[in-house]
Amino acid sequence: MISETLQFPTPESAMVFAGVGENHLQLLTRHTGVQAVLRGQDLLISGQPKAVERTMAVVRSLKPLWKEGKRISEPDILTAFHALDTGRTEEYQDLQREVLATTRRGETIRAKTFRQRQYVKAILSHDVTFGIGPAGTGKTFLAAVLAVKALLNDDCERIILTRPAVEAGEKLGFLPGDLQQKVNPFLRPLYDALYEFIDADKIPDLMERQKIEVAPLAYMRGRTLSNAFVIVDEAQNTTPAQLKMVLTRLGFGSRMVVTGDITQTDLPNHQASGLIVAQKILQSVQGIAFCHLSAADVVRHPLVQRIVSAYEQYETKGQSVGTPKPVTR
Repeated sequence: MISETLQFPTPESAMVFAGVGENHLQLLTRHTGVQAVLRGQDLLISGQPKAVERTMAVVRSLKPLWKEGKRISEPDILTAFHALDTGRTEEYQDLQREVLATTRRGETIRAKTFRQRQYVKAILSHDVTFGIGPAGTGKTFLAAVLAVKALLNDDCERIILTRPAVEAGEKLGFLPGDLQQKVNPFLRPLYDALYEFIDADKIPDLMERQKIEVAPLAYMRGRTLSNAFVIVDEAQNTTPAQLKMVLTRLGFGSRMVVTGDITQTDLPNHQASGLIVAQKILQSVQGIAFCHLSAADVVRHPLVQRIVSAYEQYETKGQSVGTPKPVTR
């Protein structure tokens, strides 16, 4: 057993690294078997020599974040371990430095995992990109970040956000209000991403000038979407015909990002998912990129990552979610 101590420069940097309720220190303990104790600004790591050395290397690799008091997430730490174990430390340093955008509150947005970075690069280098993965992996949010950035930099003329309104069967007549009020409940996640970067008071004006368009997928039929950044969200709930329809709307000067989670399809059991079919048909088509994110890329509450992993393990065993196990008495 050996011990090493690292002194943080400020109390704030120490608190940022430790995390809420010292959950980051608990993560270090679970991942390496070391004991991690924070005393004031001193971090004490003790355990087997190799485990201590590995843990201290990860702590130091995160210095660009905790030194500036920037928020550290569980994926940041897990990616740091992955980078260390696979000899990708330099690439991880690049990951930390690459800022995609800054929110209205001054928070910097960046890819937090290698897969997220690959996803961002794919969007910037392909006309059509598919982002497939579980909830919380940043599929829609990162796409919205790049879309807003493109709009503000005049790299596109408008942002088009669309998703299938499966819960209402895309027949929204029974909902109160005009078209915008009818589709708002289904498009709320897309609005949430926009509000991070554009003042809420300015969004109605941008929508009135058609700089930002938010509409259900059915309203894309018959159109050509030129000079636009198009985001198709919840694509696992499209039928093959619907997804083909929206993909073939792509016009000159446009970029399209299609996101979805093939494990959360809300379509009837007999209906094939357009996203699953598209994977099979378009996998080798030039100009189209497929990026697959996993539970390791979840950047929401740490519990979300564990929930996703638990479901993945359950489904891997060939058990159908929603089918209760037989009870033996």
